[in-house]
Amino acid sequence: MTSATTGLWVDPENDPRTTGSDPVGEKETVWEYLCRYRMTLVMKCEGLDAEQLARRSVPPSTLSLLGVVRHLANVEHHWFQRVLAGRSTPGPFELPDVADHDFDGASPTDACVTEAWGEWHQAVEAADDVFWSEEMDREVPVGDGTVEARDVLIHMVEEYARHMGHVDLLRECLDGRTGL
Repeated sequence: MTSATTGLWVDPENDPRTTGSDPVGEKETVWEYLCRYRMTLVMKCEGLDAEQLARRSVPPSTLSLLGVVRHLANVEHHWFQRVLAGRSTPGPFELPDVADHDFDGASPTDACVTEAWGEWHQAVEAADDVFWSEEMDREVPVGDGTVEARDVLIHMVEEYARHMGHVDLLRECLDGRTGL
């Protein structure tokens, strides 16, 4: 690492995303990618206070780091609990007839931050439980059609990948931090 990149990148020996395991097979490999994206979200939000996490850094968008955490809690809940497990419970940051409550309701308070991370961790743990009981080729109903469980997992990797790009830019707007 050069002095120009010191502090921007995690030392590979201390990177929690490096598990040292070599996943075998489709399910384990894709799951490993999803877990790394989840850890990246946590790492990108570390060291920020409630005001920074809730700051909408790219006006007029309501996008914020805290909003992304809340949104991904809803996404985890939707795809694993509703679609794969067949439960009809609403996501933690969903309100009837309010399209973007996950983003719009991200307020700069410690209580909101605590709630967001608590719901996200709970959604991730519940998703893990559902996922490991799934067969990758099992078809589940979605809308007017069906989708294989593997498609849900791939979609989750895609969802996190898309939002990690947002998270990178939001964090850089806050304090100039890039990398990881």
